[in-house]
Amino acid sequence: MPHARTLVLAMVFAIFMMALPVVAADQQVMLALGGNFCEFYGGDVQTALMKVTGVKAVDLNSKKGHAVVTVDSTKVKPTQLTDAVNAVKGDGWHCKAEVVK
Repeated sequence: MPHARTLVLAMVFAIFMMALPVVAADQQVMLALGGNFCEFYGGDVQTALMKVTGVKAVDLNSKKGHAVVTVDSTKVKPTQLTDAVNAVKGDGWHCKAEVVK
């Protein structure tokens, strides 16, 4: 009977663990920003990044010329962030982003 009790406890533990919510893996990704006049269009860069599914926050003030992006790493890849910034273009200006490792 001790084996049956152990088996029941293991099953109860497994059911309990499956019922726990999955915690998102928050991660910060730093992007180096560049391009013609990109520093003057932070709002456009922030808007483009916030439209990416999985982006939780964008900080353009902590480090000049960079964006610190908080993401759910299970939903977004760094290349999606650079693609979003690289798509920000205006009349006579554009932005570029590269992931800082």
